[in-house]
Amino acid sequence: MGLRSAVATGAGRFTHWALGSVLHRSASQLPGRVALAIDPGLMGELAGKLRCGSIVVCGTNGKTTTNNVLASAVEAAGNSVLCNRVGANMAPGVTSALLPGSSADWAVMEADELSTIDILPALKPTYLVLLNLFRDQLDRAGEIDRVQDTIVRALAASPNTTLVVDGDDPLCVGVAYRAAAAGTKVLAFGIGEDLHQRPDRVPEARFCQRCGAELEYDYRSYAQLGSFRCPNGDFQRPELDFVATGVKADRTGVSFDVTRRGEKAPVRVSANFGGIYMVYNLLAAYAAASLAGVDAQTFQRALDDYHPQNGRLQHFQIGGREVVLNLAKNPTGLNQNISLMEEDPREKGVFILVNDHPNDGTDVSWIWDVDFERLVGRPGLRVFAGGTRAGDVQVRLKYAGIDASIARSVAEALGRMGDIPTSHPLYVLTNYSALFPTKAELERLGGKDA
Repeated sequence: MGLRSAVATGAGRFTHWALGSVLHRSASQLPGRVALAIDPGLMGELAGKLRCGSIVVCGTNGKTTTNNVLASAVEAAGNSVLCNRVGANMAPGVTSALLPGSSADWAVMEADELSTIDILPALKPTYLVLLNLFRDQLDRAGEIDRVQDTIVRALAASPNTTLVVDGDDPLCVGVAYRAAAAGTKVLAFGIGEDLHQRPDRVPEARFCQRCGAELEYDYRSYAQLGSFRCPNGDFQRPELDFVATGVKADRTGVSFDVTRRGEKAPVRVSANFGGIYMVYNLLAAYAAASLAGVDAQTFQRALDDYHPQNGRLQHFQIGGREVVLNLAKNPTGLNQNISLMEEDPREKGVFILVNDHPNDGTDVSWIWDVDFERLVGRPGLRVFAGGTRAGDVQVRLKYAGIDASIARSVAEALGRMGDIPTSHPLYVLTNYSALFPTKAELERLGGKDA
């Protein structure tokens, strides 16, 4: 390590210590920002000290949960692991997570899709896990083809990285086709059976990534994910290297069999957090963990010990009422949360918070693509709108035929549910900048993990 790198590392570590031990603030971003200002090449320097390698997880939805489950599994196998568990997923956050360890075995890092161009050339990960691609933050990310282009360029700058891709997502497979043509090794995972799900609106990927013809599906799992093919024969779901079958999924949990190509005996994976999208998250985590040498029993043990603590499907008990907090930052995410609520037979309330801060995206027109109409006529449903764009949410719900009132806090929403039994839960769905303040409010209200 040269003098510049040593100074940058020391400054970053001092910043980490000062933030955590003196100021009692998050050290997820600033230490990396300070270190990179001194030595822009420090991420690559630190990555070179990893004994086994690194895994990067990216995708529009689910990357924090997938990343943290994966890190827990790799750690449970006896490895020392560096991980950006709180979701600081741009270059400063990844660098901050690398600073504490001088000789870890693995780094497991989630990455913002547009930041892969900064992270992959420096980190040169062993594997890049690509979960899904949906429209998200249009004012920052633009259309999906810009995100695809960025990931393809990032992979080209890290030629020894293997792409582990969701083979059920045409947009991810579009990236894989282009990356493979440039020499990237590709492995695919997906669901190998029809789950008989209600079709979502599919604005993202109706058409072939190569010729523009409308795609045909044998079945869809959700959104554009499923067994697809182009009628012209030039684009289709690839053969799956990790395939899930025997899928069971509801609001209380998921379970499925995983068969790896070349292995005859499937492995059963189960978790107590639910939703079809969670099958994909856990399948991706299993695939990457397996590639990193984690056996099935160790993976399941890590999954049994994993409890969401970052606002993703986190359950609280407040005054005897169950409160379910989850992130929902784009149409697909909110539609999947609506599916989870539909599986809950209890009467319930839902509090939808949408902010328009820069890290959310200031364009909230995406709420008009959410299928709120599915909530119409639900017995006993109470609906509240919140966040800086509460009025926009309220208007969107009005056009869906839903009478929603504005609440300024979770406490206010809970107060308005005071006249109904505490057996009726409240679902709290927020976009990014509202998530951690809402989680903090729930904890101040005395909420305990359910």
